[in-house]
Amino acid sequence: MMTCKEIVKNLDAFIIGQAKAKRAVAIALRNRYRRSRLPKELKEEITPKNIILKGPTGVGKTEIARRLAKLVNAPFVKVEATKYTEVGYVGRDVESMIRDLVEASVRIVRQEQREKIKDKASIIVDKKITDILYPLKKSNKPEDIDTEKFREKFYEDYKKGIYDQDVIDIDVKEQPKQINLLDGGGGEINIGQIMGGMFKVARKVKKMTVERAKEILLEEECEKLIDPDSINKEAIYRAEQEGIIFIDEIDKIAAKKNNGQDVSREGVQRDILPIVEGSVVNTKYGVVHTDYILFIAAGAFHISSVSDLIPELQGRFPIQVELDSLDKEDFKKILTIPQNAITTQYQELLKIDNVDLEFTDDAIDAIAELAKDENDTNENIGARRLQTIMELLLEDISFNASEDNPMVKVKIDKSFVLNSMKELIHTHDFKKYVL
Repeated sequence: MMTCKEIVKNLDAFIIGQAKAKRAVAIALRNRYRRSRLPKELKEEITPKNIILKGPTGVGKTEIARRLAKLVNAPFVKVEATKYTEVGYVGRDVESMIRDLVEASVRIVRQEQREKIKDKASIIVDKKITDILYPLKKSNKPEDIDTEKFREKFYEDYKKGIYDQDVIDIDVKEQPKQINLLDGGGGEINIGQIMGGMFKVARKVKKMTVERAKEILLEEECEKLIDPDSINKEAIYRAEQEGIIFIDEIDKIAAKKNNGQDVSREGVQRDILPIVEGSVVNTKYGVVHTDYILFIAAGAFHISSVSDLIPELQGRFPIQVELDSLDKEDFKKILTIPQNAITTQYQELLKIDNVDLEFTDDAIDAIAELAKDENDTNENIGARRLQTIMELLLEDISFNASEDNPMVKVKIDKSFVLNSMKELIHTHDFKKYVL
């Protein structure tokens, strides 16, 4: 388990600034590890300290939570608080966020188990396919061929993928149609799985390439070798002990008093409260206790404030962190420093069509200045503004690029930026004179 400083360092590779928010989530994650080392009696008494992130859109609230979960391969789900108000005062089933979290946990555990037994399953798959393929290849050879030598050569070519595009007949399992319903307790009933268990699994012979057959048969063999009960048990444990739920737009359900929508929004808060406090939720994989799930809520809080949430819900989010708005220097760093910097993304994308992009320092400075001005004069959408500007800036290049063209080097400098974005710059200049 990483230390708090190591967690922050890893987050710094993808997210610029927001040191206070990174410290808060790093401590929350490290406390999980500390809790896991305590005696059972004491461990049960310690619950996560949930966090509210306050700040305008596009400053990194969601990305911090998502990267945190990916860092430790923890089950993660993002929900919008406003979706629970869509059908009136009662709201939608808030327990669905827990079921989604368990689904995410099952996928993680299943993938880990699959990687462990993949080599064993591949041996079985290779034998099945070569038993079908070998007679076909052998029949095209003279009868006096050295069979043992040919088999060795055949298997060597098979492993190299030479036969991957050959078409063969494969006996595969037909998947039952998945129909999910909700039972009275809020859990899901999978009709396809029930019917599949009652009757013999149907199989069908299909024509497909060797490459595709490898994928399908590998999936079937892995399913045979994996114990679903152990997966479900481990997935529930991880969801309970390591799960992270990100509740976005929580400020939209925190209305000020004397507002006609207060009743609906307060009702949604009261629906969410038991989930955050700790309750039991029925899922198709088993019962899930929500006491130790880490909840990270986020919102812009432009109109409302955290104090407009009901006191009980406020009490379940003891840590409140305000994220900073992005300035020009932040935009310059976002354009160049992160591993997945937006300039790097466009460079790699356009290399596919033989365009080698080069961004000069003065171009980065001009793009950052434009992003800041646009956020100041229009709606502040944070780092997302860079995506809008980059699309406009490289629109002609992207449209005209093609794999058929020879490799060409394109330098993006300040003059290129000013010329390409002159309409946007003219709009900014005009707004200086509008009262």
